[in-house]
Amino acid sequence: MIKMSNPISIPKVFQLFLNVSLILLCVLLCILLLKELYHFGMVTLLNKNELHLLEDILLFFLYFEFISMIVKYFRDNYHFPLRYFIYIGITAMTRLIIIDHTDPISTLVYAIVILILILGYFIINYTPLSRPKY
Repeated sequence: MIKMSNPISIPKVFQLFLNVSLILLCVLLCILLLKELYHFGMVTLLNKNELHLLEDILLFFLYFEFISMIVKYFRDNYHFPLRYFIYIGITAMTRLIIIDHTDPISTLVYAIVILILILGYFIINYTPLSRPKY
């Protein structure tokens, strides 16, 4: 029987693949974030009448939230906090309401989704942090 001195485990390979993918995603998001900052600078300096400025600001915050979530993932020992997903969901739904507010029923549904996300965030913060170990 051949004994391997340093076996490579499949979970470690997947973790490495996930980490490399997240780093590449973070670099791409940083580039897009810088592009949005450049766009804001051009709109401000040239005094353009930008109709979609609020939409672009919310897109900027989505990029920022995703980048901060990836940073938090590496700081918290490979764990995504659930509240970051809720922040991203609320920002995305707000952006969707601003972009597409022609249909009142859709706007109401989006607002209800935001309310559900806020209630979920409240429940997460209200429940005790210590959970029984199974």
